Amino acid sequence: MIVSCMQGDNMARMYSRNKGKSGSTKPAVKEAKWVTHKPAEIEDIIAKLAKEGKTSAEIGLILRDQYGIPSVRAAVKKTMVKVMKEKGVTGELPEDMLNLLKSAVRLKAHLDKNNHDRYSKRGLELTESKIRRLAKYYKTRQVIPQNWNYDPDQAKLLVK
Repeated sequence: MIVSCMQGDNMARMYSRNKGKSGSTKPAVKEAKWVTHKPAEIEDIIAKLAKEGKTSAEIGLILRDQYGIPSVRAAVKKTMVKVMKEKGVTGELPEDMLNLLKSAVRLKAHLDKNNHDRYSKRGLELTESKIRRLAKYYKTRQVIPQNWNYDPDQAKLLVK
């Protein structure tokens, strides 16, 4: 009997040998009563940090460590991405797509210097495959233009 890789697995664990879920756990309490900042102030802080070029993960860490805000969703009742879209401070491409593009550019540069590194070549193939799958998803959701295609040379320009 052949069992598919995709049964019950999610995309993040498709190529790893791990079975469990990883990552930090969210606070058990869905509301942050101790936060002294008003939702409008939090939205302004998010917009200011996004204009400085911070990613949403970095913004979340700054809000947690410096402002005592454990979860934007609990404090503002909106996700950070929605707040960033409302304030008009999102990039032209989604953040997860940009992270994959950065990884692909970094791997391509490594392979230019070390052309016999077969493990990195496989990693580049997997990363480019993820980029194409994610692009297909975002095209159906109309987040990116329908004529957008992955091109390693264009990716190098987008990342810089």
